[in-house]
Amino acid sequence: MSDAPLQPDRQILMGHIREFGKRVKLSGTAEELESFKYLERQIASYGYRTKLLLHDAYISLPGSAAVEIGGNAVRCITHSMSVSTPGEGISAEVIYVAEGAEADLEGIDVEGHIILVDGIATEDVAALASARGAIGQIHVSPNEHLYEMCVSPVWGSPSQHTRKQLPRTAICTIAHDDGARLRQACRARKAPVARLTTEVDTGWRKTPILVAELFPENRPDAPFILFSGHHDTWHYGVMDNGGANATMLEAARLLAERRENWQRGLRICFWSGHSHGRYSGSAWYADEYWDELEQRCVAHVNVDSTGGAGADILTNSTVIDELKAVAARAVETVTGQVHRGRRHGRAADQSFWGVGIPSMFGSLSHQPPGPVKMLTALGWWWHTPHDTEEHIDPANLQRDTEIVLRVLGELLDARVLPLDYTAYAASLKDELSSLNGKLAGRLDIDKLISVADELHRRADAINEAARKGTANADAINDRLRQASRLLVPLNYTYGDRFHHDNALPHPAWPSLSGLRELAALPEGHADIAFFTVHGRQTRNRLLSVLRQACAVLALEGV
Repeated sequence: MSDAPLQPDRQILMGHIREFGKRVKLSGTAEELESFKYLERQIASYGYRTKLLLHDAYISLPGSAAVEIGGNAVRCITHSMSVSTPGEGISAEVIYVAEGAEADLEGIDVEGHIILVDGIATEDVAALASARGAIGQIHVSPNEHLYEMCVSPVWGSPSQHTRKQLPRTAICTIAHDDGARLRQACRARKAPVARLTTEVDTGWRKTPILVAELFPENRPDAPFILFSGHHDTWHYGVMDNGGANATMLEAARLLAERRENWQRGLRICFWSGHSHGRYSGSAWYADEYWDELEQRCVAHVNVDSTGGAGADILTNSTVIDELKAVAARAVETVTGQVHRGRRHGRAADQSFWGVGIPSMFGSLSHQPPGPVKMLTALGWWWHTPHDTEEHIDPANLQRDTEIVLRVLGELLDARVLPLDYTAYAASLKDELSSLNGKLAGRLDIDKLISVADELHRRADAINEAARKGTANADAINDRLRQASRLLVPLNYTYGDRFHHDNALPHPAWPSLSGLRELAALPEGHADIAFFTVHGRQTRNRLLSVLRQACAVLALEGV
């Protein structure tokens, strides 16, 4: 069979788009399940073994909402995971808090009040407002559109330990011009009393996950690449996430034609609960299939919102350090653009960092920067009723799908997995070097820096062996898998591999937080000794994990 680049079929892609435009796919609804069955029929016809799973998930579907300012009704929506108010609503004086960040709330008593916030509703503002005793939030959209959002700071379905982190405020969004008038009144010290009424259907319900897989001939237990995207939507969600689902189906169809080249298998998962359960589907799957994922999954490619009209920026998609070169090769080959490899944020069904699975992408193509600050670069129609077929560019959808095909083709076909841990080691060395001077006289991290250098040398030897070709590729691949289980959590979690970190924004290398906190204290601070205790423990954990990774990546005995 020819090894020419695989070419997505634009007509097939757009046929899927038209199908996805037929239904609103709220998590756990009959309409969503019907659309999942379309996915299953299609991907089974390409030769994949399929299984439709149903599991319990904590889902929140916004219902009716009302905002009254001084007795006048204002157009609004409420949000997933907002609390529902009593039938008569809640009333309180409005306090303007800019963007609702911690610094914006400093010195302001919001207890018992409704806060007015510039910008789209987010989980971090909901968490701060709840902690400070606000009873309601009014968010001001950056334009005339009202953007649907899930505001839970809990990643996945809550446990008995995390449910207390759910929002305790009633949350609504109003349009830009209505917000501007309300903001002006607050600034003029004429803050009115607002009434908020929200109805949100929140609770446990069955939601689907479609799993489809194909493996090299006679190797059903081979390691595999996980390829995923969500299928639930806000409104019709033809771009988010119909575009990505079309990409997934077309990639599955074409890749199956090259199965004889595969060195490992492909498992494809379509999630529910992304939009209305804060990634409840992928989080459940990570927990339920933890052991199998740890033993066999070697990389995760996620796709979201491909094919958007005007989405001509291909340089900003996210990727873990060790897969940056794979993303860059694909993007530059297809588009000529130089991929910069932005660090992952805390989003996009990236539920597998605790397992230790290297990951890439989420949203792939983006809009050029605009004059209005948005939460996303996916188009003004994102998360609104306007996310329909008219905002899909068939050429962009074909282009994005070709990039995904090249990435998956390399991950499936490469004799040695293209995981470059020299990039990881260099990134870690930069972080440690930036802290070293600030920690001088407080905590010695020279050994950490030395072991990061050793990790770089071991990874470079693996890369050289891969370039030369080796009869021991399977053994090297297993070493890379074992190393990822140690190193990915160090880069993207606070340290607990078995419980998901929250959904709030995280710093880079969160496992280094104990060192950063110590380094940030001013000279002579009374608490330096306390912070040093935790900093020392942080250093020791990092040192232990890095030494284990160096031992795993040693080529001796391979």
